[in-house]
Amino acid sequence: MLRLSRQLDYGKPAPDFQLPDVEGKLRSLSDFAGSQALLVAFICNHCPFVLHVLDEFIAFAREYEAKGLQVVAISSNWPDDFPEDDYPHMQKLAAEKDFPFPYLHDETQDVALAYNAICTPDFFLYDRDRLLYYTGQFDASRPKINRPPVPGLPPLRTDLPVTGEDMRRAVDAVLAGEPAPQPQQPSAGCSIKWRPGKDPSWG
Repeated sequence: MLRLSRQLDYGKPAPDFQLPDVEGKLRSLSDFAGSQALLVAFICNHCPFVLHVLDEFIAFAREYEAKGLQVVAISSNWPDDFPEDDYPHMQKLAAEKDFPFPYLHDETQDVALAYNAICTPDFFLYDRDRLLYYTGQFDASRPKINRPPVPGLPPLRTDLPVTGEDMRRAVDAVLAGEPAPQPQQPSAGCSIKWRPGKDPSWG
């Protein structure tokens, strides 16, 4: 199901977490306290929206690490319907793509709920004080997928290259100490695949 990011909680502190990365090491929010800005990205292995931007997102993370941005990716998907989202496949994808950022496993989905994440990809950019600054899209490019038009949603722009221009603009601004760019367009992606009883059933 196509979902748009909720874009809530601007100005609120980043929720803490303690999650294993793909090497089995527990990582927490405090591990990344030294960076000037923090981008928490909820992704997964199978989602066509994630796969559409993944290579450019990896290049972006490498480029902006030197500028003071820490990227952390989290997969919260319950893998019952999509086994490729399980922890061993997370380890495989991170190795194959040589992720330059930690890839964390939110098995209980409690961290996704704490961040109000609802889709993949869903982005949460925090400033130096770890206050929520930007929750918009990576850019306006979308994958070619078969879906009927959704009332109230604009058509997917499958003709656009993946550049990360929206995220680059936001990160450049937060690193410069400037106000967040406006308007912030929501990210679009697949719904997070919830465990039984975990689905928040947001509209």
